[in-house]
Amino acid sequence: MAILETMTSKDVIALEDKHGAHNYHPLPVVLSKGEGVFVWDVEGKKYYDFLSAYSAVNQGHCHPEIVGAMTKQAQTLTLTSRAFYNDVLGKYEKYATETFGFDKLLPMNTGAEAVETALKICRKWAYEKKGIPENQAQIVVCENNFHGRTTTIISFSNDPVARKNFGPYTDGFLKIEYDNLKALEEVLENNKNIAGFLVEPIQGEAGVYVPSENYLKDAKALCAKHNVLFIADEVQTGIARTGRLLATCGNCDCADKHCSGTPEVKADILILGKALSGGAYPVSAVLANDAIMGVIQPGNHGSTFGGNPIAAAVGVAALEVIKNENLAQNAFDLGELFRAELNKFIPTSSIVNAVRGKGLLNAILINDTEESSTAWDICMALKENGLLAKPTHGNIIRFAPPLVMTKEQLLDCVAIITNTLQKFEK
Repeated sequence: MAILETMTSKDVIALEDKHGAHNYHPLPVVLSKGEGVFVWDVEGKKYYDFLSAYSAVNQGHCHPEIVGAMTKQAQTLTLTSRAFYNDVLGKYEKYATETFGFDKLLPMNTGAEAVETALKICRKWAYEKKGIPENQAQIVVCENNFHGRTTTIISFSNDPVARKNFGPYTDGFLKIEYDNLKALEEVLENNKNIAGFLVEPIQGEAGVYVPSENYLKDAKALCAKHNVLFIADEVQTGIARTGRLLATCGNCDCADKHCSGTPEVKADILILGKALSGGAYPVSAVLANDAIMGVIQPGNHGSTFGGNPIAAAVGVAALEVIKNENLAQNAFDLGELFRAELNKFIPTSSIVNAVRGKGLLNAILINDTEESSTAWDICMALKENGLLAKPTHGNIIRFAPPLVMTKEQLLDCVAIITNTLQKFEK
């Protein structure tokens, strides 16, 4: 261990390259410490984190309340499996279901696991409640979706990198264009065996695509009309990231942006992960009401670690921090400021075409092709200037800082971003 502590960034990268599978292409920075909105590399250089582990660290790095809950529980009881009850899980399930307004919660670990769980629940409901013939259920998904990289999920992805040479693929999915109500209406009217519609309220990995104002609301209405379950994947958009507790809350009239009492869209099945953990420990969940979740019986689904005491304690603490620190409101306010400041810069720029997003989930579109290295080069320059971000789809840079960021810090980051971009003007 002493040897590892003296290693340089170059040494650590070489070590991973030699001994680790090459399933990621990280920015060449080796981080060793995090606090709030900041991270430090092994040489001690300080950076703003503008990715938040893909929105898992909404509450900021190493939040003391979350780390404290995790540490306290880890010293008492870590794992029982679900063969026995533990004294933390029920408290977490009660707190989470009351927070999001559902009857039941099924705990899992990762976001992809939660998506797989939702798909299983939807199919079982379709056979036992809707009366679809067994093995005939279809689930509608959207083009350019990102729900994970398990075998089932890549079966309905159109990302060639995630799909190629991983077949044969799983059947049972119908793909339509995102943000296209007519396409959804047509597929629902022309197929009697539709069980559910799985959708991201904002397509994050695809480049932070925010749908039309009433898309989700009208899509939910179409699903209700055809007795189809509306499944919201809020793994990345949930837990205050978009300026509401959930992205599906939409432009609700609630004074408290941390409630989910009267959302514009009430999902039939809600998928959560990432920030449900505060970035401290793998926590994900699927929520639904009794009429849907009731189809799951002992032996149908599970996980040795799903619902473990540490995860339950962390989940409660993570949600409490969001509420107690008013982070949804902060994300809303700072998101408005961020886009306003970038929109002052963009008309003068030849390198950036647009900024889009909601709350503190945003992206800029670089004026170059997806095949170009420009976005990557900009992120490398941002790194040198003390801010960490990553491209997605070649020519898009996603910006998603921790929600604990202050106005002064955000404006400092805007200055870093715009000054860096100016160096790339054509």
